[in-house]
Amino acid sequence: MSDLTVSRHFVQAALAGATRLGLDTDAMLREAGISPDLLRIEKARVNSDQFSRLLQIAWTRMDDEFLGMGPRRARAGTFATMCALVIDCPTLETVYRRAWQFSRLFEPMVSMELITGPQNTQLVTRIEGDIYDPHYFLRESILVIWHRLGSWLVGQPVELKKAEFDYPRPAHGDEYRHIFHCPLAFESEHTALTFDNRFLSAPVIRARPEIHQFLKTSPADLLSRPDESNTFTGQIRGLIGRNFSRPLPDFDWIASELHTSPQTLRRRLKQENTSFQEIKDLLRRDTAIYYLGRPELSINDIAEKVGFTEPSTFHRAFKKWTGVTPGAYREGERGSLSTQG
Repeated sequence: MSDLTVSRHFVQAALAGATRLGLDTDAMLREAGISPDLLRIEKARVNSDQFSRLLQIAWTRMDDEFLGMGPRRARAGTFATMCALVIDCPTLETVYRRAWQFSRLFEPMVSMELITGPQNTQLVTRIEGDIYDPHYFLRESILVIWHRLGSWLVGQPVELKKAEFDYPRPAHGDEYRHIFHCPLAFESEHTALTFDNRFLSAPVIRARPEIHQFLKTSPADLLSRPDESNTFTGQIRGLIGRNFSRPLPDFDWIASELHTSPQTLRRRLKQENTSFQEIKDLLRRDTAIYYLGRPELSINDIAEKVGFTEPSTFHRAFKKWTGVTPGAYREGERGSLSTQG
């Protein structure tokens, strides 16, 4: 079962370049197991496996890791070559400096520059030339991929202090809370990530054989699966589990399991741009969407599985989450959507 879901926005944004080039994006969607009909639902979501497959299909079909959005084409294999060059680096700092050197070999350049200060370090986006990025997907992807690649190489999350963007808060800005888990600033001087200098000396722990397995699904998986493993959000999701037919653990129990006080945990969740109630709601939403893809389950069965004793309550909650009823959502997934009521 896929743990998390991805907003319709990112599905459409990822295909913006292919759409502009006149490619058959519906065929790409179907190959990834996504019904084009589903995307007619404004708040629709797909599971992370489907989104990862879609990205891999689009990269292969277009032979462009910038998906038709960059100032030039980045042929398939560019990211893999960069990974092969940085895997032997001793520390995170040398990873980012070598990756910067590699990216500068291409013109126009698309990269992130490491700028160190007395206490904090910034990864600053550097893009030369004109780009086609109407939904900011290319710029978001660069931030996410460089950050999560670094975290994977050192075997620990590089905790972000701030994420800045040199454009206004977009309509999908609320999604950023769950991508970056740190304070956000829009209309900044540059697009950048800030983290503590202590991470610069973190040793690279991955071995060369591991990179081959990693590259089978990356960078698609870096974009499709939020790195929550070492966040409080991710740990709480793991403690709650997926069995909503039994009473959910209360906040005090969760805090004790995480060896912290309730007050500290609330503060940390606020820093990660979420709350205990939101974590529970989104987990129920994602679980309901997963079960709706299983035709053998009735909607009443699904309501029970996600912890609703009354189907009518489930209908109301699901419509609040997605804008449509569970039945209409299931029709969208099947490609037979006739109404969004």
